[in-house]
Amino acid sequence: MTSLSTSPVVGHEDPFVPEACKVAARAADAKLGENTTILAMGDLLGLIDAFVITSGQNTRQVKTMVDEVERQVRQLNGSGPLRIEGLDDSRWVLMDYGDFVVHVFLDDARAFYDLEHLWAGAPRVPWSIAEVS
Repeated sequence: MTSLSTSPVVGHEDPFVPEACKVAARAADAKLGENTTILAMGDLLGLIDAFVITSGQNTRQVKTMVDEVERQVRQLNGSGPLRIEGLDDSRWVLMDYGDFVVHVFLDDARAFYDLEHLWAGAPRVPWSIAEVS
């Protein structure tokens, strides 16, 4: 697997992302999501505010992270994703919340698609207690 950068690339002020993005990242992390990252996409895409990207070692872990993200985001704001795609094989599950998208990958699929490299110009947003402190 290729090495994934998890260091924040944030300027003087953090770019805006919905609080639900940080909740989604923490939910994935709680289920042992690997290299969980939030990319602020607002200035690059205009259609959505952020991507949350994480990965797991097997399909069962991917499904567990998807369930936990959905549960915690629903607990925060009462809404679920507009759609979820990729649960059939769980190599790359996309959870579309309208203003942000959660990508939950198997490790090898994440390395293959390498969204962090594709969107290298997107600022990384701190989301964990360690990053924010």
